[in-house]
Amino acid sequence: MNISDELLDALDAMNFEECTPIQEQAIPKILDGYDLMGIAQTGTGKTAAYLLPVLDELSHGHYPKDSVNCIIMSPTRELAQQIDQQVEGFAYYLNGVSSVAVYGGNDGIRFEQERKGLELGADIIIATPGRLISHLNGGHIDLKKVSFFILDEADRMLDMGFYDDIMKIASYLSDDRQTIMFSATMPPNIQKLAQNILHNPVEVKIAVSKPAEKIQQTAYVCHDGMKERIVEKVLSDESLDRVIMFASSKMKVKELSLTLKRKGFNVGAMHSDLEQREREDMMLAFKNRHIRILIATDIVSRGIDIDDIQMVINFDVPRDPEDYVHRIGRTARANREGQAVTLVTPRDWQHLLKIERLIEKEIPKPDLPEGCGEKPEITVKSSSSRRRTPGRHGGKGRYQSKRKNGKNKGKPHHN
Repeated sequence: MNISDELLDALDAMNFEECTPIQEQAIPKILDGYDLMGIAQTGTGKTAAYLLPVLDELSHGHYPKDSVNCIIMSPTRELAQQIDQQVEGFAYYLNGVSSVAVYGGNDGIRFEQERKGLELGADIIIATPGRLISHLNGGHIDLKKVSFFILDEADRMLDMGFYDDIMKIASYLSDDRQTIMFSATMPPNIQKLAQNILHNPVEVKIAVSKPAEKIQQTAYVCHDGMKERIVEKVLSDESLDRVIMFASSKMKVKELSLTLKRKGFNVGAMHSDLEQREREDMMLAFKNRHIRILIATDIVSRGIDIDDIQMVINFDVPRDPEDYVHRIGRTARANREGQAVTLVTPRDWQHLLKIERLIEKEIPKPDLPEGCGEKPEITVKSSSSRRRTPGRHGGKGRYQSKRKNGKNKGKPHHN
């Protein structure tokens, strides 16, 4: 790569040896000044794909010293913090390149610290949309001289309702800026955003990678009332000391956390109702093994940087198949082995089939753990009246649940 010796020294110190595909394709295009639309999932090295060329450009000193030169938008505080840490690592040997992370949910002291940093004109601002809007409304930041506008995980930002905020921020920027946008998916709303803020972009697309081969994937077909009992059985394995469980809503996260605590499990909950300090403390406790099981919404499915998570449990089947890949990608990292357990109700069946089509693999569906009841049989009504069971699929149809051998079969057993 045609980047400065100081950046190469930092990469060497961080044990980076080879470019990932997204880095290999994106870095030269960004260095050449093109707007870029990158389609790549978390874990492919996209943060370095945009940070390295931007840091290289800023290190040459051709940009105003007292102005903000780069804005990086992040959907969550956690990702903003991680990007800031990456900037510090890559820029370790660079002189005069400064950065400030700006995110909501913390106290007034933090807001004042951010304001001072912004008014002094840090080179790189890493921000969540809402917090940056607050500083813009307060007149704490001037974006007229920004040369680089970067949107990381743009699809997640739009899912969280930030489209108008992003467009408002873009309206403060110069038209001759370079805009770089990364997204794991390319739904219509992302295409609309790209058309509005990118100028003749090049597109770099890295296919969604399949889950690591060392992830042992399992799907338990069950009814809703069986789920908590199955989770208790799975978590009773005392060798598991690092588990993430994903649920579909913050209310479900709170309920599961209370239930499992009453059962004696060492659990923590991560959701959007927590204050920033509470979330940081929770993540630190999980990293330090003071918490064995972290129950979370998708707020931590992307960007979490812990290499030795042993198991991921999907209490609810994700509606987007790519979210399944992101979630279970938290385990079996750094060439380790890992497990992924998904609880599938009859109404989730079509979503499971979409996941299997994406990963091009059938997920094993064993009998339920002992004492959890009998798994419901899934039948498919198709035009030819053929029936397919959980292990065999391949056509369109209407999915139904049918209890085996009487109405009491398949219900969970309660102690």
